Amino acid sequence: MKEILLPATVLVVWTMIMAFWMLLDRGRILKSNNVSLDKERPGARGKEIEAIAAPGADWPGHNYNHLMEQPTLFYATTVILALSAYSTLDVVLAWAFVTLRLVHSIYQATVNKVPVRGTLFGLSSLVMMVIAVRTLLAVLALPTL
Repeated sequence: MKEILLPATVLVVWTMIMAFWMLLDRGRILKSNNVSLDKERPGARGKEIEAIAAPGADWPGHNYNHLMEQPTLFYATTVILALSAYSTLDVVLAWAFVTLRLVHSIYQATVNKVPVRGTLFGLSSLVMMVIAVRTLLAVLALPTL
């Protein structure tokens, strides 16, 4: 069971790394703009940082938000697979998804050219679709492909 859960756990740890990267960058943005959250912007949200940040300064924050989206489906499927049935192919697909998301994160937080980022997202989405279908088949106890 651990082999199917390990890729999901790695993605959780990576998400927390991105959270700290985002916090550091947002702290720098606030400091460089002489913004005091307790006095000038109580209750401020990440969107408000965009208004004062230099272009690209909050890319790690954008990526952190993306890690709260499609990967949540991945977490659900890995748990479902762990509780039902999975194969070596499912583990390989899980690692492929995580690898693509890690590359996507680093690329988005640093270079962020949309055509490349979109390709990485598209590939990870394709892998996620295959995982989702295989998870459905596992739950239905049908032979997997």
